[in-house]
Amino acid sequence: MLDLPPQGARIAVAGLVILRQRPGTAKGVIFLTLEDETGVVNVIVWRKLYERFRRAVIAGRMLRVTGRLQRENEVTHVIAEEVEDISYMLDELLRPGGPGDHMPGDPGPG
Repeated sequence: MLDLPPQGARIAVAGLVILRQRPGTAKGVIFLTLEDETGVVNVIVWRKLYERFRRAVIAGRMLRVTGRLQRENEVTHVIAEEVEDISYMLDELLRPGGPGDHMPGDPGPG
């Protein structure tokens, strides 16, 4: 789906954090990979933004990231502008009777 917005578009993505990287050669840049049911997205968090959203970047199991779409050499990234920890939504999925009890298209209890 990230092939639709134009280069530089402001977008929001969300997903489970499947990878965090902070290479020593990256001068404080953090690379995140998020996954949802449609695929994966790579996120770049610059050092200054990392300092602002440190807790979410380090501890979040599921994140919503708002930022700018960047494409280079057939690789797509989101340059983060805001990072929100939405891990609490995972707990809601596990709650008995919560949305995780039903498959999409399932009419649910009744």
